[in-house]
Amino acid sequence: MGDNGRVNDARSTTHSPRPEDERPTDKGSRLYPRVTSFRSRRGALTAAQQATWDTLWPKIGRDVADEHIDVDAWFGRSGPAILEIGSGTGTATTAMAKAEPHVNLMAVEVYRPGLAQTLQQIERDDIENIRLLRGDAMDVLENMLTSESLTGVRVFFPDPWPKARHHKRRLLQGPTFAMIADRLKPGGVLHVATDHAEYAEWIAEAGNAEPRLSVLDWESPMTHERPVTKFEGKAQLVGSSVTELIWGKSR
Repeated sequence: MGDNGRVNDARSTTHSPRPEDERPTDKGSRLYPRVTSFRSRRGALTAAQQATWDTLWPKIGRDVADEHIDVDAWFGRSGPAILEIGSGTGTATTAMAKAEPHVNLMAVEVYRPGLAQTLQQIERDDIENIRLLRGDAMDVLENMLTSESLTGVRVFFPDPWPKARHHKRRLLQGPTFAMIADRLKPGGVLHVATDHAEYAEWIAEAGNAEPRLSVLDWESPMTHERPVTKFEGKAQLVGSSVTELIWGKSR
């Protein structure tokens, strides 16, 4: 899985609608007030998923809380720390973790069945460099991570909330970019992918307005190659285009 090294490059790949997540609240971010960016969805675990959850979650998962994460201690080693926001069912998460075994990859998701599927893939493929967080990503960024603690952040296919009255729910807005920029180390990278053209323009404008982020003109510390999921493969037939946006934090 190679690194394309390109920034804000539109590719002709596709993505299906992402699963809706569990019930949101309206408390939003404490530092940067917003309503949550995820929608309500309930889902029960299968017996097999519950068994995997009972075994693995206490070892590699935790609920989001006002508790600082010592990343190196959690992984039992030092390494580049990458945060994936909205990992869904973990297809990209597990594939990219296997491609970068030296990376300490934390994936945050609110949808419990999606996390359970990720746990099953981790167990099946014996992946050791993933840790999972259940809850709101903004709480993770604000309350669990410190300044300049991350080598990279990935946000793949955030909900576009296409109706104008719902734009306030979009995750990637100016304050979010400011928070991510603070948490990235100098030279760190933010990689965003979206299949929604209007949201891509919104994201690009907000990201380019953050003074600590710029077009990446040095070798990236992480891969930018995403695996094509089965949903993307199916949607490829309708010709939906994916926009990749990549920024680096000034060194």
